[in-house]
Amino acid sequence: MGMPIIKDPLVSAVPLGTTVVDIDRRRGRGAGSNASGRFEGLSRFIEDDGWNSVEDLPAVKTQVQDEQARKIITFNDSPDISFDRSINPYRGCEHGCVYCFARPTHAHMGLSPGLDFETRLFAKPNAAALLEKELSARNYEVRTIAMGTNTDPYQPIERERRITRSILEVLDRTSHPLGIVTKSALITRDIDILARMAKRDLVKVALSVTTLDAKLARSLEPRAATPSLRLKAMRQLADAGIPVTVMVAPIIPKINDAEIERILDAAHAAGAREAGYVMLRMPLEVSELMRGWLAEHRPDALKHVFSLMKSARDGKDYDSRWGLRMTGTGPYAWTIGRRFELAAARLGINARRLKLRADLFTRPVRVGEQLALF
Repeated sequence: MGMPIIKDPLVSAVPLGTTVVDIDRRRGRGAGSNASGRFEGLSRFIEDDGWNSVEDLPAVKTQVQDEQARKIITFNDSPDISFDRSINPYRGCEHGCVYCFARPTHAHMGLSPGLDFETRLFAKPNAAALLEKELSARNYEVRTIAMGTNTDPYQPIERERRITRSILEVLDRTSHPLGIVTKSALITRDIDILARMAKRDLVKVALSVTTLDAKLARSLEPRAATPSLRLKAMRQLADAGIPVTVMVAPIIPKINDAEIERILDAAHAAGAREAGYVMLRMPLEVSELMRGWLAEHRPDALKHVFSLMKSARDGKDYDSRWGLRMTGTGPYAWTIGRRFELAAARLGINARRLKLRADLFTRPVRVGEQLALF
């Protein structure tokens, strides 16, 4: 017995990478399809009823739903990343980066890693209150909290929701160390808080720069800040005394791998003094989404991209092994790593890495808790 199929005006039963949503309906979005998540028992597809009804479907719009989270700090024991805890104020990300490795997480919500990921968003309005509660636990041990590790804390809805800023206010008040990764120039709004934290060695900010080509950026990451705005944000942060890192990420063969040195040059000129890179990661549905993007935007490069990615991923689209998932293996991956290291060394990037302080932390006092006399 085959998988049951239902009809839906937004999605298709064909592979995720196939462009199944009309381009006019998804203009300004990264994914080309919205196929059901891998946990769903139903597969949905578009079919015209003979009355040209598909042509009358409305444009895909962003929907935001409040989520009352039970916990806000997420812990991990991954041996190949530099943090063991993180905060995500939002689920899903309107930036719409087609390559985003976090897309498959939307399947756990019963939604598609395709267009749903960038249009069906969840906000956590109780994030700051939860954070204060969790930091006040007597057994809480202080280590750097990371933000922007799954979805961007400064995606467009943050302008109105201001959940990220409310989290910063708690971390500033308690002198808790923080690392932020973003693609948004909106982070400059919070320079007042970040500069105060920077004076106490409590914060680092990393701006991710995928390309310096504005046209390429618009199709790869359609609702993220333009490359020039990200560089401008770096300059503003650095001028305010906030340590800035540039993430050359992701590196996509044949698409942006020729830009490594230029990105590092531009970021260094804008004030970045640390840098990192990540090879394209294509877990689960991301592989088909990338195929779809390449078929639409760079059909000439599709075979070449996947050939090089397989050479760096042990013959697969993705290799999730610890220590290898970020950089890959083999001659192509080795070459990328050496180019990055040489360019960084030439600029003096990573000559000194700032270690954030954890000794200044002041545990919040819970409501009704008696203050210590000594």
